[in-house]
Amino acid sequence: MHFDKSPKEKPCCTLPTVKKLLEEKRRRETSSTASTSPVPPNTVTQLSSSELFACTGASSSYSDMAVSYEHWTSAPEPTLSYYTSHPGPSYPAYSLPMTSDYGTQQQVPVFGDTISQTYECPMTVTDPSMASPWPLLGPSQTTQLSFGSSMDATKLEEARMLLNGMDYTRATGQDEDGDTILHIYTAKGLRECAFAAAEKLRDVGRLDAKEHKGKTALLVAVTANQPEIVQDLLSLGTDINACDVKGQTALHLAAHYGFPGVLQAILSSRPAINLEARNFEGMTPLHCAAISHSVTMKALSASGMADIGLQSKAAEKLSCVQMLLNAGATLLSQEIKSNKTVLHLAVKEGNIDLVRYLLRIPLPNMKDFVNMKAHGHTALHMAAGLHGNPHQEEILRLLLSRGADPSIRNLENDQPAHLLQSGPQGEQLKLMLKKRSASRRSKMSLQDQE
Repeated sequence: MHFDKSPKEKPCCTLPTVKKLLEEKRRRETSSTASTSPVPPNTVTQLSSSELFACTGASSSYSDMAVSYEHWTSAPEPTLSYYTSHPGPSYPAYSLPMTSDYGTQQQVPVFGDTISQTYECPMTVTDPSMASPWPLLGPSQTTQLSFGSSMDATKLEEARMLLNGMDYTRATGQDEDGDTILHIYTAKGLRECAFAAAEKLRDVGRLDAKEHKGKTALLVAVTANQPEIVQDLLSLGTDINACDVKGQTALHLAAHYGFPGVLQAILSSRPAINLEARNFEGMTPLHCAAISHSVTMKALSASGMADIGLQSKAAEKLSCVQMLLNAGATLLSQEIKSNKTVLHLAVKEGNIDLVRYLLRIPLPNMKDFVNMKAHGHTALHMAAGLHGNPHQEEILRLLLSRGADPSIRNLENDQPAHLLQSGPQGEQLKLMLKKRSASRRSKMSLQDQE
């Protein structure tokens, strides 16, 4: 922070900005070695109440309120940059930690006391084979998830005292990067401090102040995987649909990073949430979740499917897809730049798990969904182009079983069979498509005669 110091203040070190805190996490991510065990959560060193909240009155600076926290490491995951290596629009890349570890119950403060409050998000899922702390159930089953931990009422009151005794400019101002004290507390995961700072900023109408990348404290909380702080900020009235300089809302970020706990906290605040919000790449949160899941599945495939950490992350990201769909996100939504649906995105990447899941969803207009075009290409065209992919034949069969039409032509007048690879495998797949096309014509002819 760059505020003028009073003559009585002593020089002190500068508290890291939100940008620096997140950069430190990224450096630890890239320098850590791959791990096959689940990722441990970030932990805060336990300090005494007097150490954590040393109130020095009006002369308090941000560094006076800094607390030590243990570094944590996680299994590195490739940067999410789907469109940086594929034709089409450029998709913003992220390299922040992708970890999650949540409890089962949430308590929220009410004037210094705590009451038990459960935040729930019912989910309907179709694939029970995925092992995950966020269970995937059968099509006739639903489950309700809850999360969180209690807020320390004593620490909260001490944090409020600290903020009240602080110089007004320090408590409510922004530094050269646009960070408020709330941004910093949020990035460090200091829940009680963040809550007190949020109350202060709310009272002066600055709860949604944005830092240099357009992130409000809510967006920082999402990026830092802090579901409890997300819930607290929403309870205090933060703008749930605020977006950063790339047009990404809290839903976009939670879906992209695959944070089901954070996503659940956001979805619990409906109906104010805009499930179909578009970022500046023209994508909805559902598109982001699908792309992110495909990236993790590629990394898992490259590891020989043996990385437990990636398996857990893939399951969490698939949970995010199903949570969005259960909340009302539409499968028919097309991203603006290339008109792809989530099915196109999954098929294009050969993501067999996501394709299976999407095609098991009971839709009254499943044939129309499967045959939707993205710049002339149906999902079947894209599957035909998966040369060398081990799941190509299964994806083709799944699409055909759900009503994909092999006679549809793209803008170049090609049918899916024309896009298959050469060689024995291509000929075998071409024969399969021709048989299905002939069967389809026969059925249509019988219908016409009737």
